[in-house]
Amino acid sequence: MRIGIDGRNLGSATDGIGRFVHNAVKALAALGADVVVYAPGRINPDYGLPPGVCVRVANFKGPVARTFWGQAVLPFLVRRDCVEVFWGPSHRLPFVLGGDIARVVTIHDLVWLHAARTMRTRTWVGDRLLMKPALRTADAVVADSTATATALTAEFPWLKSPVSTVHPGTVALPAPGDVSSLRPLGIGKPYALFVGTVEPRKNLGNLIEAYGLLPADIRSGCDLVIVGGTGWKQTGLADKVRAGGLEANIKFTGFVDDMTLATLYANCLFLAMPSLYEGFGFPIVEAQSFGKPALTSNTSSMPEVAGDNAVLVDPNDPEAIAAAFHRLCVDAEFRNGIAAGAKRNAGRFTWENHAKSMLRIFEQAIEQRRKARV
Repeated sequence: MRIGIDGRNLGSATDGIGRFVHNAVKALAALGADVVVYAPGRINPDYGLPPGVCVRVANFKGPVARTFWGQAVLPFLVRRDCVEVFWGPSHRLPFVLGGDIARVVTIHDLVWLHAARTMRTRTWVGDRLLMKPALRTADAVVADSTATATALTAEFPWLKSPVSTVHPGTVALPAPGDVSSLRPLGIGKPYALFVGTVEPRKNLGNLIEAYGLLPADIRSGCDLVIVGGTGWKQTGLADKVRAGGLEANIKFTGFVDDMTLATLYANCLFLAMPSLYEGFGFPIVEAQSFGKPALTSNTSSMPEVAGDNAVLVDPNDPEAIAAAFHRLCVDAEFRNGIAAGAKRNAGRFTWENHAKSMLRIFEQAIEQRRKARV
C-alpha cells in the first residue's frame, strides 16, 4: 500500500499541524509503511524525515501559488507515483484525483464554524472554502477527538463517508532541568502554567482577568507563566496586565525550547488552559505526562482529553476560572487528588497507536474505493 501525504505544513517547525504531520509520518514509517510526502516548498530542516520516506518538494511560494500546486500539480504527482491512498492531514484534499486513488482527510477542529472570530482571515477563508469539498470527496474522514467527530456529523448531515476518531500522539519531552534554570525567565516561586500560541481562541484575556480577581495574598504566592509564540489579535494583553497591576506576577516567556518547556511543566503547580475551543489540546496531555493536573474548559474536546485529571470550567466565566485557580493554588490535597492518574491518562495518546489506526483506515478506504468502482 503506497500512501501519499500532503506535507504543505512542513515548512515551519513551529506550526502545530507541521509537527502533527512530521510525527505521523515518522510513526507510519516505523511500521514499515510505503510513504510519499509532497510539499509545495522547502521542508524545514528541523523535520528529519526517516530514511525510506520518499519526498517530492516543489518551489511554489505564496498562498496563490501553493493553492495552484495543491489543486493542479499535486494530483499529477500523486497519479504519477502510483499512490493507492492519499491523506490530507489538515482539512484539504485536491478537488480531482485519479478515480482509483482512495482519499482520506483529517479534520482537527471546526474553529471556522464555532470560533471564527478567533481566526486569521486567510485561514478562515481556506477552511470555509476547502473543508466541505474534502468531506464530500473523502472515502474516510478522521477526527482528532470524539467531540470533533460528533460535531462533524451534526454540522454536515449529508456526510456519507465514515467518520472515525483517531487521537494524535504526543512526543516525550526531554528530561527537565533544575528549577533554578528558570530564573532567567523571572520565575522564582510557585506558578500556574499556560502553554500555547498567544491567539484569541486560547482565551488569555479571560484567564488574565480571572487571575486579577484572586486575592492579593494568593497572587503573591502563585505567579501565572504564559509560554508560547506570539500569534494574532492579542496586542492588548500587555495593556490588560498593566491595567490590573499584575506585571510582577504574570510572566510572558515567548517561545521556549523543549528542555525549558519540560522544566516548566515539571515544576508548575498546574496547567491553566481555559480555551474557548480546542480540537484536541496537546498541552493538557503534555502537562499530565509530568503528573500535573489541568484547569481547562468544559467545552469541545477538552473534557475528553483531560479525563478525570482536570478541573473543568466555563471559559466565558472569569469568576469560575478564578475560583478553580484559587483552589488549585491553595489546596494541595485537592490538587494532588486531581493529578492522581494523570500520567496514566497521558499514556493513552501515542503516535504508534495513531499510525496503526490510520493504516487500518487507509486499507478500508482503498477497499471502499475499489467496491465503488465495480
